[in-house]
Amino acid sequence: MSVGKALPHDSGPLHVSGQARYVDDIPAPAGALHLAFGLSHVARGRITKMDLDAVRAAPGVVMVLTAADLPRPVDVAPGAHDEPLLSDKAVHFIGQPLFLVVAESHLEARKAARLGRVEIAEEPPILTIEQALEADSRFEDGPRVWTKGDASGAIMGAPHRLQGRIEMGGQEHFYLEGQAALASPQEDGGMHVASSTQHPTEIQHKVADALGLPMAAVRVETRRLGGGFGGKESQGNALAVSCAIAAHLTGRSCRMRYDRDDDMIVTGKRHDFRIDWEVGFDGEGRIEGLDVTQYARCGWSQDLSLAVADRAMLHADNAYLLPSARITSHRLKTNMQSATAFRGFGGPQGVLGIEAALDRIARHLGLDPVEVRRRNYYAPMTEGEQGHPHLEVAPGETWQEAPEDSDLASRGSGEDLPREPVAPATRNATPYGMEVTDFVLHGMTDRLLETSDYAARRAEITEWNAGSPVLKRGIAFSPVKFGISFTLTHLNQAGALVHVYQDGSIHLNHGGTEMGQGLFRKVSQVAAEVFGVDPARVRITATDTQKVPNTSATAASSGSDLNGMAAKAACEAIRGRMAEALASLHQCEARAVRFAEDHVEVGGDRISFARAAQIAYEARVSLSATGFYKVPDLSWDRIKGQGRPFFYFAHGAAVTEVAIDTLTGENRILRCDILHDAGRSLNPALDIGQIEGGYVQGAGWLTTEELVWDERGALKTHAPSTYKIPACSDRPRDFRVALWDQPNPAASIYRSKAVGEPPFMLGISAFLALSDACAACGPAEPALDAPATPERVLAAVRRARG
Repeated sequence: MSVGKALPHDSGPLHVSGQARYVDDIPAPAGALHLAFGLSHVARGRITKMDLDAVRAAPGVVMVLTAADLPRPVDVAPGAHDEPLLSDKAVHFIGQPLFLVVAESHLEARKAARLGRVEIAEEPPILTIEQALEADSRFEDGPRVWTKGDASGAIMGAPHRLQGRIEMGGQEHFYLEGQAALASPQEDGGMHVASSTQHPTEIQHKVADALGLPMAAVRVETRRLGGGFGGKESQGNALAVSCAIAAHLTGRSCRMRYDRDDDMIVTGKRHDFRIDWEVGFDGEGRIEGLDVTQYARCGWSQDLSLAVADRAMLHADNAYLLPSARITSHRLKTNMQSATAFRGFGGPQGVLGIEAALDRIARHLGLDPVEVRRRNYYAPMTEGEQGHPHLEVAPGETWQEAPEDSDLASRGSGEDLPREPVAPATRNATPYGMEVTDFVLHGMTDRLLETSDYAARRAEITEWNAGSPVLKRGIAFSPVKFGISFTLTHLNQAGALVHVYQDGSIHLNHGGTEMGQGLFRKVSQVAAEVFGVDPARVRITATDTQKVPNTSATAASSGSDLNGMAAKAACEAIRGRMAEALASLHQCEARAVRFAEDHVEVGGDRISFARAAQIAYEARVSLSATGFYKVPDLSWDRIKGQGRPFFYFAHGAAVTEVAIDTLTGENRILRCDILHDAGRSLNPALDIGQIEGGYVQGAGWLTTEELVWDERGALKTHAPSTYKIPACSDRPRDFRVALWDQPNPAASIYRSKAVGEPPFMLGISAFLALSDACAACGPAEPALDAPATPERVLAAVRRARG
């Protein structure tokens, strides 16, 4: 068995030894040029004069391009066509590219770009949510509204009512490898692009459009990224397109990378939100009606903001069944970097809103916050969240019989599942009309509260706080229910290309990108599982648009789900051909051929997999296949806010304990206990690593990572010296992570579940624990906002004291 093993990351030794090759490590052809942007120093206005003579005369400069110099209009937006590569006179934020420098070296290009003299007629920038609302500066005509039942009537008729507001900041991706691209012109007029991107096909499309070429003439290759987190889903477009244009005009290879300061000043970040809420509830804390208004500050262009804001609305319920709800979303246009995809893609913002409301309900009623949450949970799975759940049959999936010792056994072939699918539930509807049939948080919560010793620790913390006037401790529990699928339905597809060579080695390509999350390792385990071989036999090379076309972005936590299924389909096609050939030679049925332990058993003989490949080759059997997968049963109308946008839900829960200094606001995470739902994990070691990293990144968003713009719209936190990501010392001193080992009810790849984004939201428990510690300081509501920096914690302590 290969699937389910805790195997190390395939590039781990290369990472730690510094030998892993990224885009900037690729040896450039002789004579390669380097690029840099000249950037705007004004947040809003129009260019009245651009003097670039000093730039052109600078040492090493080969070419300087403005928008008027481009061969054709060039747009680098992911969809809305509202992001010109270089300013077309209008200026929208400080850091917007105005002109492009092409020089002999990276340093010469950067130095020259600073010499431009650009005069801009300034206009008052729109920077805040209030300014955007006053100016009606938005990306849609009015707010988007989704409803379930009569929220206003339910709130007014409820025994108790509360209203509140929470503000949460954005977040810098801070990938270790910055944005980078290398373009090389080809002899046939085509272009080869190496890009640090999560979306090679989008880079291919944008480069082809900029050069006036068919997509088939542009090849995009991505071996690995040094981190992405969503920041390389669309933000790499400008670099790749610039390199391709310069390479086309000069006939020389062109490379571009942002220095860290430029990267932070130019690229988009997580959307910051303000959420206003009003809730009606009974005396036991059960919500009867909820009205949520989300304000998203989107920046100067649309980018992916509409989809991000949609997902924030989709996760406004988190894990809770809302009898009546009204969810309103404002997508506001402001003069700052265009906010973009970030791990969770709006989901964390939506989840934090309702979690803050539930904490307020618990404090108002004097109840344990965990009990209030459990009383509002969705109903559990049919047979109970602690038993063996029924598993649904996906379209095309059959209850396949297999021998007990078959290499197919116990890993998603169906023989270990009930014979009858479960009838769909009718009582568990989300605000967008999707029935929740796979909810497991009841059992997960019970187990986590037991393993974390929550009740005893809460009692001990209450006693501690009563006797400690300066240091206060807090503890909090938070769950997550996160939908898995792209909400743009057509993106839920993937392809793969597999070759088996006559020596038994296996070559695999798929459309996903490796950015440190271990996707390549997981997909190699899937291929090894199908062929019954050691994963070391499987070689996955760079993601390449010439091998697998029309790829979707590696995003939405879908990398393993989509690409694993596509690879499995290709491998099964080849294995079937091999089995037929071997069965014919041994005069037996193909289904009696068994692939396991690097061997093939057929007709009483046991031969090596390599020998089986050789036999199939000599029998003139094709040992190459493509695989394709599309997610079934998806239907989504984003305008109405109704449908089934997700294939399944992933769940998790965390208990976090913190301590604060009430004199300074300084705080620490003392302990964290996590139980996360990964289904039947493809690789527990990689999944636990993703859970740990997701939690720390989520806690960083809500505690230390603060983005600050001044009144001119200039980003002041644009370097490691002014922007604080969590360090090793910021992780929980006591960090305990476990997997909830239940198979996925949906027919996912070997019944696993996605684990990229859902754990990020477990970091919310750290923020809630800080709020709990502040609330211990006095009777008033602390009203803590995020990020909970020491300054905000200190202010919340003072509010709590009244």
